[in-house]
Amino acid sequence: MLGIVSGKKRFTETNMTFSTLITQNFKRNPRLASQITNDIGSPILPGLPDDVAKYCLALVPRSHFPTMGSVCKKWRSFLKSKELITIRKLAGLLEEWLYVLTMDSDAKESHWEVLDCLGHKHQLLPPMPGPVKAEFGVVVLYGKLLVMAGYSVIDGTASASADVYEYDSCLNSWRKLASMNVARYEFACAEVNGKVYVVGGFGVDGDSLSSVEMYNPDTDKWILIESLRRPRRGCFAYGFGGKLYVMGGRSSFTIGNSKFVDVYNPEGRTWCEIKNGCVMVTAHAMLGKRLFCMEWKNQRKLAIFSPEDNSWKMVPVPLTGSSSIGFRFGILDGKLLLFSQEMEPGYRTLLYDPDASPGSEWQTSEIKPSGLCLCCVTIKA
Repeated sequence: MLGIVSGKKRFTETNMTFSTLITQNFKRNPRLASQITNDIGSPILPGLPDDVAKYCLALVPRSHFPTMGSVCKKWRSFLKSKELITIRKLAGLLEEWLYVLTMDSDAKESHWEVLDCLGHKHQLLPPMPGPVKAEFGVVVLYGKLLVMAGYSVIDGTASASADVYEYDSCLNSWRKLASMNVARYEFACAEVNGKVYVVGGFGVDGDSLSSVEMYNPDTDKWILIESLRRPRRGCFAYGFGGKLYVMGGRSSFTIGNSKFVDVYNPEGRTWCEIKNGCVMVTAHAMLGKRLFCMEWKNQRKLAIFSPEDNSWKMVPVPLTGSSSIGFRFGILDGKLLLFSQEMEPGYRTLLYDPDASPGSEWQTSEIKPSGLCLCCVTIKA
C-alpha cells in the first residue's frame, strides 16, 4: 500500500478512469451482480491483487457506493469496513456530508436528509427501523451513524429504550446493533479512541442514572464501566485528548444545573472532575481542539471552551442572516454552521470560521435543511 500511495498521482489518474468503468459497467449490465455474487472464490477485481483492487474501489465517488455494495459480498464487505475510510483518507478523497434530522412544517414527522459540502440535497435516508423515538443519542463512528436509546410512546405509554441502530453512509442502509445494558434517555454520549460511551440520563422508572456504558464496534458489545460519582441527566459529552468529558445537565446532589465537568480517563479507568463547566446548553459541537456551546440564558453568544487550558471565551452572535435566539450546530469544512430554530422568511445560515482573521470570522451561508433542524452530524467517507 505504501508503494501505491507514494506513486499516487499517476496511479490515481489511471484508476479514476478504471473506477469509472466499474460503475458504468455495472449500470449497463445489471446481471453482473448475480454473476459475481455466485463466484465466492473470485478476487475482488479479476487480474489485480486485492490491495490494488481495494484502492481502485476506494477511488470511486462516494455517491456510487450503495450501488457498488450490491455487486458482491466482497465489495460490500470492503465498503462497510474501516479500511475503506483509511484508504480514502490517505488518498485525500474523503467527502464531507451533513446528515440533518429535520422536522416538517406541521411538526408531525421527522426525517434524516443528506446535504453535500455545497448544501445540495442528495437524498433522504431510509426510515430507521423500530418505533419513533425522542431524547436519543447520536454518535459518528468510522463513517457510520449510531442512533442510541431514547424513549418512545406506544399506545399512550412512554417507555425508555436500550435499542441501538447503525446507519452505514456508504451502503445507505440501517441495521440493528447490540442493545445497551441499561435503557435510558436524555443522556450524554461521545466517541473516544474508537469506542462509544453513554453516560447517565433517565432510566425506565424516571430516576436519574449514574451508570456508564462503553461500546466496542469490533465485538458489537456494550459493557458497563465505572459509574459517575453522582447521577446526572440532561447532560452532553465530548471526547478530547483520549478522555471523555461530561458537562451540563443536572445532578441529584446539586441545586439547579451543574457546573461540574466529569472527566473519564479510559487508560486509568478513573473519573475526576473540574469546576468550570457550561450549564443549560442548548447546542454544542467539538471543532478542532475547541468546544462550542450555546447556553439557554444567552443564545446570542457563543461560549468557546479550550480543554487544553480549561478556559472559556464569549463571542457575540451577529444579527446578520437571522435574528433568531435559538440554533442547532453543524460542522462543515472546519467551520461552524448555526441553523436557526425559527423558520424566518429568507433567513440565511450563520457561519463562524474560528481560523479567519479577526473581524471576518462571521459570514452567512446558503446551506440549510429543508425543515427545522433537530440534530446534525458530519460524516466523512
